Amino acid sequence: MKRNYTQLPALTLLAVLAACGGQEAPADDQDMGAAPESVASAPAAAGGLSCYLAGATPEEARARVSPHSSLGFNIGPNPALLCYGAPSVRDRDIMGGLVPYGEPWRIGADEPTTLHLSARANVGGVALAPGSYSLYAIPGEREWQFFINTNWQRWGIPIDAAVRSTEIGSFTVVPQVLPEMVERLTYEFEEAAGGEPGGEILLEWASTMLRIPIEG
Repeated sequence: MKRNYTQLPALTLLAVLAACGGQEAPADDQDMGAAPESVASAPAAAGGLSCYLAGATPEEARARVSPHSSLGFNIGPNPALLCYGAPSVRDRDIMGGLVPYGEPWRIGADEPTTLHLSARANVGGVALAPGSYSLYAIPGEREWQFFINTNWQRWGIPIDAAVRSTEIGSFTVVPQVLPEMVERLTYEFEEAAGGEPGGEILLEWASTMLRIPIEG
């Protein structure tokens, strides 16, 4: 596969209409603070897709301990956008430690990791209509189970029974070991070979990589 991705600047993707009285969001991936009371939502960005922020401006979100980031890519001719908070290792034990095995994890920090689609797509074998979806996973030593959910305009935790009641599909991915440590969680996109619409979203953090297949 050929990598073809763009880490789009937050100012471009996250032009925000701030609601009054915003509160600072919890600073790190595992902080269990309550969701901010006020909400900031983003108007249309490139391709009609945009990220979502809870109680923060784009500048504030970029200044978090786990900066808000995004990945823009195309599935064939159709734009897609992945929005996520990017925590760092910071000398911590990540997989099986900070990210416990067997428990739901938002595969990012702060707001839910969210996939925005401008056209129909198939993610991990789950057929999706155009729209926005939160993604999270239950990590395991030998395989991870990923979940797709229609509830995305919220704070990323807790992933409780109420959140999980709106799951619409799941799939499994076998983790791979990276040859080098990745300090900050990163998503990339690899195009499918042969000009087929789609490819794989790569989640890379610490010593772990996961490949999430996505097709048009």
